[in-house]
Amino acid sequence: MKGLLWRSDGPFLLESGEFLPKLTVYYQTFGELNSEKNNVIWVTHALTGNADASDWWAGLVGPGKCFDPEKYFIVCANNLGSCYGSSGPLDINPLTGSPYYSDFPLITIKDQVQAHKCLAKTLDVHQIFIGIGGSMGGQQMVQWAVDEPTRFLHLILLATNARHSPWGIAFNETQRMALKADPGFFNPSLPDAGKAGLEAARAIGMISYRHYNTYAVTQAESAETDKIENFKAASYQQYQGLKLWKRFNPWSYFTLSKAMDSHDVGRKAGGVENALGKIKSKTFVIGIKTDILFPIEEQRFLAKNIEGASFFEIDSIYGHDGFLVEYKQITLLINAFLNGMEYSHELPLYEPAFLKSALPGTERF
Repeated sequence: MKGLLWRSDGPFLLESGEFLPKLTVYYQTFGELNSEKNNVIWVTHALTGNADASDWWAGLVGPGKCFDPEKYFIVCANNLGSCYGSSGPLDINPLTGSPYYSDFPLITIKDQVQAHKCLAKTLDVHQIFIGIGGSMGGQQMVQWAVDEPTRFLHLILLATNARHSPWGIAFNETQRMALKADPGFFNPSLPDAGKAGLEAARAIGMISYRHYNTYAVTQAESAETDKIENFKAASYQQYQGLKLWKRFNPWSYFTLSKAMDSHDVGRKAGGVENALGKIKSKTFVIGIKTDILFPIEEQRFLAKNIEGASFFEIDSIYGHDGFLVEYKQITLLINAFLNGMEYSHELPLYEPAFLKSALPGTERF
């Protein structure tokens, strides 16, 4: 694993028309690029993820895993706007000499994709064997494949969409309202500036990332409890808020949620259906039955409008976060996809026979 920084030679133009004085992209690579340069896996991460795909997607990336660095050259770059090394709100604003904080320019999914393109050029990576991403990472992959229809031989999209929904935007705006309600969001000199806002925002977000059944299984009290307060589900929400505060910052959270809202591959492309119709990659779309943030209909829409795409729906108690957790199912599906097999909704996914023969039952559009 190698962690590296790439910096642009000059200003970086954003879709909004504003400029960043410099673009910095922090990225990690796993494995080695072969002489034919045809073993590249490009991974894009979700909202609060980072460039270490072997950490947050440990079930898929690593020795002996689905994406094995002994076989592939795996690239994962930290998103523009984040706080893990790429350009973001804690960078110094040359006009003030202080960090941007809430004054960081509006960025979009298209801007994030442009940063990926700059890095790919630097790495001398042209055609990519597999592009894969889930959630916000999937949004970037869809946009990139629309922009450059022949860049990816294979495209794997998990729990994502072609245009962010009013429902998703509403969740994000509610979280931003929590951030802005914290006096420290606009006054970073205050002690623990933004802490309460970020913790509340994350607690709101967790409800959209999980599912009723997630909490019913993992946070339920015993049937004999006499409690009237201090419930497990309440302490879990507090824990998740504090956990994010310890590793993230409120201004990046705000910036990235706005970027997610901007996602619309049809913008200036003749509409969503027309944009998706440009994609030439062999595409596999995976949705999660219990996902309330990116409902399964959004993945069906992707598959129906990307020529030749296949679609599979997995079940999980973890809702949207299933794309991070259900790595055993996802590994089986990816292996079958790459081997040109079909996928069955009827047979158990953990049956070894699933990978040994082509099975009917997948939805193909």
